[in-house]
Amino acid sequence: MELEKGVMLLSFYASPYGQRAQIALAEKGVQYEYKEENLPEKSELLLKSNPVYKKIPVLIHDGKPVSESLVIVEYIDEVWSDKVPLVPSDPYQRAQARLWAGFADKVYECGGRLWNLKGEEQEGPKKEIIEILKLLETQLGDNKYFGGDTFGFVDVAFIPFTSWFYSYETYANFSIEGSVPKIVQWAKRCMERESVAKTISDPKIIYEYVKKRFGIE
Repeated sequence: MELEKGVMLLSFYASPYGQRAQIALAEKGVQYEYKEENLPEKSELLLKSNPVYKKIPVLIHDGKPVSESLVIVEYIDEVWSDKVPLVPSDPYQRAQARLWAGFADKVYECGGRLWNLKGEEQEGPKKEIIEILKLLETQLGDNKYFGGDTFGFVDVAFIPFTSWFYSYETYANFSIEGSVPKIVQWAKRCMERESVAKTISDPKIIYEYVKKRFGIE
């Protein structure tokens, strides 16, 4: 792999959004400088690079910052277009990929509601998580990846969230695999890719982070 001049990623080890960018960069074979952010004390570089949202991830390419994870993935795909494409070239397929990639965010957003709830209060979010995953499973169908036989945009967008499944299941006492087995099998296939395996957080490390971050047992 050739070192790409001036490629830097500002992120946080447990961020699934940052991992989207990391997977995309790995799929394209781009070497880059990674800077870990301390979110309670955000760096001046982060605040300067993303003055609107002040959030990670931020990709800085030749001094030009790009923020928002899905925007970053598309940017990476377009800049390093000589490598295998992640976003479909067909307008309709591209539109559908963008729709489902954005929809995948709902898994993480809904899962985040669990940490402040206990017992029966968790039933609503648990049910909603499964409903969201079932819609994604229907979209996946019997395909190898969401793009058919090709690992692509929706896979990159969704796969980082699967490392949080263990935390959801452990804290809220339910089974995701029992409800959406095809999603779990898809996640295992994705983990066979080097770009994913070297990026995705260990589920137990995520659970330790969650316990510390939200003060749960």
